[in-house]
Amino acid sequence: MHRRSTLRTTTRASDLPVSAEHAWRAVTAAGAAERWYVDAAPFAVRGAIDRLTLGRGRRWPVPEHPQLRAGDTAGFWRVVAAGPHGSGGTTGHRLVLDAAVRAPGLVTWRTTVTPLTGPDGSVCRVENSVTFTPGSFLGGLPGRAYLLTDLPARELLTELVHHRVVREVTA
Repeated sequence: MHRRSTLRTTTRASDLPVSAEHAWRAVTAAGAAERWYVDAAPFAVRGAIDRLTLGRGRRWPVPEHPQLRAGDTAGFWRVVAAGPHGSGGTTGHRLVLDAAVRAPGLVTWRTTVTPLTGPDGSVCRVENSVTFTPGSFLGGLPGRAYLLTDLPARELLTELVHHRVVREVTA
């Protein structure tokens, strides 16, 4: 597993022995079953905390169509982008989710699936990252303080959710 962190962004990535198309279908799967972007324990806890602090902590249902697409809502997420991305010969897929939760800024989750060169062509990299962008309220001071206090939780959340995504992709 590859780990990378900055003050604003925490990332986990794994190279997996599955095709990028298979991984993308698993990452964006919608419908009636349990889904990582709604049911992963850290997200369920975050939604409950949000509701306890009088935030929205939404519980939007998972869309009934087969794959997530831009404009969908699920759990407390709004799907901002879902589809191909890349340039310079490197193409893959990207899922971008914005959280509708109580926070002094914007919380964004990104999952990318990139094909890698493998002996049989069935290796891909799945990368998950969460980014917090402080808001402008009071000159951004509450958001900057949140960056520091939220960092350990963001590290744990990203680690746990990435493991869940890897399990679903390789199942």
